[in-house]
Amino acid sequence: MANFTAADIKALREATGAGMMDVKKALDEADGDRAKATEILRVKGLKGVTKREGRSASNGLVAARVQDGVGTLVEVNCETDFVAKGEKFGALADQVLDLAVAHQVADADALLAVQDGDKTVKDLLDEANASIGEKIEVRRVARLEGEHVTSYLHKTSPDLPAQIGVLVATTGGDEQIARDVAMHIAAFAPSVLSRDEIDPEVVENERRIAEATAKEEGKPEAALPKIVEGRVNGYFKENVLLEQPFAKEAKKTVKKVLDEAGATATGFARFKVGS
Repeated sequence: MANFTAADIKALREATGAGMMDVKKALDEADGDRAKATEILRVKGLKGVTKREGRSASNGLVAARVQDGVGTLVEVNCETDFVAKGEKFGALADQVLDLAVAHQVADADALLAVQDGDKTVKDLLDEANASIGEKIEVRRVARLEGEHVTSYLHKTSPDLPAQIGVLVATTGGDEQIARDVAMHIAAFAPSVLSRDEIDPEVVENERRIAEATAKEEGKPEAALPKIVEGRVNGYFKENVLLEQPFAKEAKKTVKKVLDEAGATATGFARFKVGS
């Protein structure tokens, strides 16, 4: 019989995060040698990671930090909401955010390559995959600089971590208007700041669709230009932050509200877990 105690089992569980039965089997296989048992658990865990690669990780959380005029936003994914609200997953996400901030990364691939001691962020995720038993990945990272950068995190369910995260950069105005705009972005999901950022080919496609739809509806030929422009402007209102009706005062656009507050929005980022 292998020479190990309940204290050995407890210590190995705490060190690896593996389940009790897996720890006992590893210690049996290693004849009580804790270092060898750790290696066995790691090999088995990483084998499990390979099996999980094709699985969907559509739950998780978003985390944000603003430091010295720079905002960082990360989305860390897992497979189930049960894991998403666990302490271990939350601690991992905080560690990932810390490294993203410290190394000033702006995309997921760069973050995965960041070194933390003798391990990369990818190594940390693989170890978490092994110990937690789910596919875990960093899906997106955003980095935003500006005169003032404000973050906002929104919970879509009270028992889950934040599922929507926003960064918004502004000049002028005050903290309240910046937060109001960040909350608006969370709720209304604009895709760009201004219409200049939309690909002209996308606009022309919207125009063609609007014209074809109006003709299909039997609208008078003379009225088509006005109808088409109205529908294209509707597309802008749906997608362009500055042209959206403001969440707290729908008769005004976001740009109008910012102008009245003496503020200008210079950029934003918005993540929603799984979308």
